[in-house]
Amino acid sequence: MNANPALASVLASLSAGTVYDLAQTLQTGMACSPNHPGFRLALQRRHGDQNRADGTSSASELIITGGHVGTHIDALSHFSDGGCLHGGVDAAGAQQTGRFTTHGAETIPPFLCRGVLLDVAANAGVEVLDPGAPVDAATLQAAAASAGVEVRAGDVVVIRTGWSRYFSDPQRFLGLHDGVPGITTDAATWLADRGVVAVGGDTTSVEQIPAGQGHSLLPVHRLLLVERGIYLLEMLDLEKLAADKVAEFLFVAIPLKILGGTGSPLRPLAVTAQ
Repeated sequence: MNANPALASVLASLSAGTVYDLAQTLQTGMACSPNHPGFRLALQRRHGDQNRADGTSSASELIITGGHVGTHIDALSHFSDGGCLHGGVDAAGAQQTGRFTTHGAETIPPFLCRGVLLDVAANAGVEVLDPGAPVDAATLQAAAASAGVEVRAGDVVVIRTGWSRYFSDPQRFLGLHDGVPGITTDAATWLADRGVVAVGGDTTSVEQIPAGQGHSLLPVHRLLLVERGIYLLEMLDLEKLAADKVAEFLFVAIPLKILGGTGSPLRPLAVTAQ
């Protein structure tokens, strides 16, 4: 049977390209929002604990983690406003069974679509934005123009502030006292109006966290998740992608089908054809 010529062309193009891993490594003690239980891994069985007759043994672990730890995606059940989830769904009613019966993590679709990197740090001429720096719509437009890309309907847009360079320093990365750079509601509206399906960033929450505020208010979460039904991807590693000045790529990500969950760990990829 002859292979599909179009498929063969696509596969040949991708095989000659580059794959960028956009996920942070999951490890005990890594940065985690105080709103969520952290990640823990412990060996439940070690090699040598139980040897088989042929001399072999196996090891296995116990993993405990919140759904919003490390690189992850927020389901639409993650945020409510006035007691309602996206689409006016009653949040209290949807969570009565101990897991969400509407907008759970299992409903998050796989992503195989165009991705766009807006490198606002590089466009500002810095390696990392200042703590608590706002990224507004004009800033995103300027970054897009500088990169020569246009944000389109169906895109996943990822925004680089450079903040992931502090991921190994949890206290600094969380920015509970000094703040964290990120998008404002103005920027979120600009993205939503262009029909994006998801917005990602290299910080704990994608959105701006002013100094001393922590996660007490998250207006971008309300706007994107509740009002517009747009997913949020948090704690991405965009450094290699930015270093190679890749602004447009194939975005691939497969969330775990966690029934009734509010988020899912994620290992997103950016794939370039050349």
